[in-house]
Amino acid sequence: MNAVCKRNMLFLITSLNHAGAEMQVLELASGLNARGWSVLVVSMLKPALDLTAYERSGIVFRHLNMIRGVPDPRSIWKLRRLILAFRPDIVHSHMIHANLLARVSRLFVSVPILVSTAHNTYEGGRLRMMMYRMTDPLCELMTNVSQDAVNSFIRKKASPEGKIICVPNGVNLKRFRRLEEERAACRRELGADGESFVWLCVGRLAAEKDYPTLLRAWRLIVRGRPDSRLFIAGAGDELNALKQLARSLGIADSVRFLGIRNDISRLMSAADAYVMSSLWEGMPMVLLEASACELPIVATDVGGNREVVQDGVSGYLVPAADADLLAERMERMMGLPESVRREMSRRGRDFVKGRYDIDAILSRWESLYEALAASRTALAETGGSAV
Repeated sequence: MNAVCKRNMLFLITSLNHAGAEMQVLELASGLNARGWSVLVVSMLKPALDLTAYERSGIVFRHLNMIRGVPDPRSIWKLRRLILAFRPDIVHSHMIHANLLARVSRLFVSVPILVSTAHNTYEGGRLRMMMYRMTDPLCELMTNVSQDAVNSFIRKKASPEGKIICVPNGVNLKRFRRLEEERAACRRELGADGESFVWLCVGRLAAEKDYPTLLRAWRLIVRGRPDSRLFIAGAGDELNALKQLARSLGIADSVRFLGIRNDISRLMSAADAYVMSSLWEGMPMVLLEASACELPIVATDVGGNREVVQDGVSGYLVPAADADLLAERMERMMGLPESVRREMSRRGRDFVKGRYDIDAILSRWESLYEALAASRTALAETGGSAV
């Protein structure tokens, strides 16, 4: 790169927890840091993650000490002070609250380039889309993580065609891979014997993930396959309600809620297949990770899921909120010969490797940053004005 010349990058994000968007930002920060950038990551909320390893690599973290659900205009001035001290060449914000804060803050502090990234097909209703539309001139580029999500934002007039583009999530293929040597030990730890068919689901226990539909589908499955097991990794407000639903459906003995886990590759290596029941998505990191770990997938056909899962090739897609069809596809997957599932798994990893390798995604981001910097330089030389 020439125009940007690997200078200062400030990432602004709503929060730092175990969710997919947050983990993707940490991947981008780590990758740019390794490529010579000075990286500052600012979270609006106090981070919930242990960031020690990232800090040791040279990434700097700050937070605005905001409270979830409580608007605080003082955050503009806090962010302004951080920008003045760090002097970023690019501010790259992620998710709606951070995107709007970065845009409004630009009215009070000079930022050479602002990129806004949404991470879902649905980031709120009409009011939020109107706020996106009204503040769109305050950023140079808007992106979303799947083409489906980009098309959705254009239809909602959140950003005009040509101003918003798709830059997908990337997966670290060195960290997410099948760990065959860990499979047997992990299955024993989970309480799954060698004959059990193990399904894995990873994600926040939130309404949009629609775990009730998954549990109702699971009730249909265990009637014929009582030795099967479903492991759900993640935390959230729905935990107690989901445990109660599992008990009321009579499936509590075959479902285990694992909480937050830091060994997702190991869990995926222990599983036989991956399942997702979401009502909406952008491009789920966890589907990229499952494919990288060579798991065949059954997922709902929402958002960018079909941009990761090739129906009938690396897994199956089903309509959202349909427990019967979800169970039918899961049973179909379980009934396949192991050799066929292995071939599905291999195709899934090859597909992700070809399109979503984090190194390639990082290079694409650097090219975009360079193009934006060159455009700004050309505008300045011709006497034009930037935001």
